[in-house]
Amino acid sequence: MADTCPRCGHRPVDADRCPRCGVVVPAFVAALAALRRGPPRPPAAAAAPAAPPFRVPAPQPSPAPAAPAPRRLVFHGSGGTLFGLQVVNALLTLATLGVYYFWARTRVRAYLLGQTALEGDRLAYHGTGGELLRGFLRGVAVFFVPVGLFTILPEVWGAPEEVRAALGMLGSALVLLLVPIAMVGARRYRLSRTSWRGIRFSFRGRVRDFVGLFVVGGILTALTLGLYYPLFITQRQAFMVSNTWFGSVKFDFDGRGRDLLRPFLLAVLLFVPTLGLSWFWFVAGRHRYFADHTRFGGARFRSTVTGGAQARLTLGNTVALVATLGLAWPWTLVRWLHFTFRYLTLEGPLELETVEQDARGARATGEALAGILDADLGFG
Repeated sequence: MADTCPRCGHRPVDADRCPRCGVVVPAFVAALAALRRGPPRPPAAAAAPAAPPFRVPAPQPSPAPAAPAPRRLVFHGSGGTLFGLQVVNALLTLATLGVYYFWARTRVRAYLLGQTALEGDRLAYHGTGGELLRGFLRGVAVFFVPVGLFTILPEVWGAPEEVRAALGMLGSALVLLLVPIAMVGARRYRLSRTSWRGIRFSFRGRVRDFVGLFVVGGILTALTLGLYYPLFITQRQAFMVSNTWFGSVKFDFDGRGRDLLRPFLLAVLLFVPTLGLSWFWFVAGRHRYFADHTRFGGARFRSTVTGGAQARLTLGNTVALVATLGLAWPWTLVRWLHFTFRYLTLEGPLELETVEQDARGARATGEALAGILDADLGFG
């Protein structure tokens, strides 16, 4: 029993309760002792598992960039507009006694290229009718006057029959040589006058190389009764494509003529049983092969044209031209352009940032010769 109250210090305290403050002395003392000891310690916790050692995560490969969508040429023109242009051209050509013909060709070509777009940007044509007229005059003076002399002078002078025959054969040979010269000249001129996004195209093949290829290929095709034809046309395509440039970047062609030999023989064997329809399947296969083996930088052309579609296009256009006496030509040409672009795509990166302007000059003489000899390359 305590003598003094632990709370208020009253003494003496004879009972368990302090007479002054009324605190229960034993309970108060026990509470003070508990406060001095502090709160009870919690039981020891189970040892936490050791943390795994820190590891640097392995680098994850970045996802491959999505392949660009195939690109397509798009033609925005119409047959009706082209027909109106042709009517005006015909009237002006008649009124000028044929002189306006060269400007008429230029207007048609400018319309066709100006209505053709790739990735939203249209092609542009920079040729002029005056260039074609001057090229025609040069072609007549350099090529056709000598050929005419070979034919006319022996008759005027009364040369022996043997001399006339020899000069006639020589004149015919010169005319045949004009065909490859005209083809190269026309391609050189047209590409030099065509641009896309301000960058000019160009053709850099040499005339003498193509003349040799053309002459040898023609002779071998005749000697082999046509069997050399697939190799001949593939060599021509390779020459024309591989010497074509867009600015500072060239096109490439990696096709082989022997790949077309089997389809060609099959088309020839089936020509009579199919009433000539087998040839359309060969033409479509040739288009696919030529397109699939043409590259521009990292991009490659693709064609999905079929023989059936080719036959329907050709036969339909032929019927339309015959039935309208040629007046449907604008619509058939537009139909052919839509058909060509529908089945043709350009797949892969274009890498246009590497293209720089590298325009090359060209005269219109070959273009004029191509028109005279009907050795045209392309539309217009």
